[in-house]
Amino acid sequence: MRTKIVATLGPASINKQMMRDMAENGVRIFRLNFSHADAAYFVPIMKIIRELEEELARPLTAMADLCGPKIRIGEVKDSPRQVNKGEIILLGLEGQEPSQAEEAFIGIEIPELLVGLQVGMPVNLSDGLLQFKVVQVVKADKLYALEVQNAGFLSSHKGIAFPGKHHAMPALTAKDIKDLHEGLDIGVDAVALSFVQGPEDVAQIKGEIKKHGVWVPVCSKLERQNAVDRLDEILALSDVIMVARGDLGLECPLPELPIIQKRIIRACRHAQKPCIVATQMLLSMVKHPIPTRAETTDVANAILDGADCMMLSEETAVGDYPLQAVKVMQDIATQAEEYYLERIQGPYAPKKEKNPAKYLAYAATLLADNAESAAIVSHSTSGTTARILSSRRPNHPVFALTPDPRVMRYLNFVWGVEPRLLEATSGGHLERIENYVQQSKEFQFGESVVLTCGQPTPGQKDIQTNEVKLYYK
Repeated sequence: MRTKIVATLGPASINKQMMRDMAENGVRIFRLNFSHADAAYFVPIMKIIRELEEELARPLTAMADLCGPKIRIGEVKDSPRQVNKGEIILLGLEGQEPSQAEEAFIGIEIPELLVGLQVGMPVNLSDGLLQFKVVQVVKADKLYALEVQNAGFLSSHKGIAFPGKHHAMPALTAKDIKDLHEGLDIGVDAVALSFVQGPEDVAQIKGEIKKHGVWVPVCSKLERQNAVDRLDEILALSDVIMVARGDLGLECPLPELPIIQKRIIRACRHAQKPCIVATQMLLSMVKHPIPTRAETTDVANAILDGADCMMLSEETAVGDYPLQAVKVMQDIATQAEEYYLERIQGPYAPKKEKNPAKYLAYAATLLADNAESAAIVSHSTSGTTARILSSRRPNHPVFALTPDPRVMRYLNFVWGVEPRLLEATSGGHLERIENYVQQSKEFQFGESVVLTCGQPTPGQKDIQTNEVKLYYK
């Protein structure tokens, strides 16, 4: 299977046998949700991940998913309270409800969320089940009158969204910074940043990681419309992108969401950055042993669009059938990949551009096809060579050999790539991968493999892929 599965750990799945079973059925990344726990809670889980990695002889990646700013309302009087279409309610800062007001009051703790609201702007609650519209600015940046757009129940502590509005607040909170450094201390391999609005958020978290004296990949979660509007800028700084469809579906009109997802996936492949599709992939399997027809189609379509990873959330964290959900996703992926490769009829050709690295990767995939090789094997110090090879979507597995365990676990996010740790010897890159092929039981005597690497030559300033070789074991 070329598509990678991300599984969220929770009460339903935090035990060694379940995690082993999931890893044996396609899970390569375990998501640690810092919204509900801190680093100390995940210490024994990290120990299990490393034990399984050694026992299965397979790299496994632990991704810390930071909470981000919690955008929820406070206590609602008489919650849950019935509200009707056309009714007027008030929105303001928590604890500052007008004393004589007869209308229901929604309070929030973050003042920045109220800044700049104008008449006509939409406001959504409870994952969009309750929708409102600003009809009066009672006190600029502090208090607003909202008109209810549909009847429902108004309850305390529900999520609130302001579709299309930019919030002048960082994605990285004080809690996130604490969780980040403590997570790095316990050895997490990647970090997901919630509610990214622009490249400055990515730069901020990368600065914090650098302060810690390490490097781990950053996954930017696209949950806001203004993040989608700045996709190229965010993509340039990010190592992984997540299409977080839950909150993104509140920020943009739902009919536009499938197209937004497709555009993000396509942009990621063209930028050679892995893309995760998340939220409600197999949600019905939280309570049922089989998915709906719509869910299987949804997963398959994301893979056919070119996504690198599929993420399970509640399905594996709190669901009744965590392993079955993983197996179903694996089965869907296997079928979808077969059709995907049949449909594209060979690796993607690069655009007409001056980009030798892409053309060398494309040449390697064509050579592997023509020689009916067993695989493409690359030496990848930073992971770039493997990502470029993957972006061509070859019909062959890509073995990425790297001396850096951080890069090895980063490449678990990349479609079709089998990362392997390679001992850094005194020999050149080409010599290293030839030795690996000769010694590895993954390749049979007489089989051909295509080798790619970047060995510096006199006059070459930057180390980039500059060799492609057809090698017979």
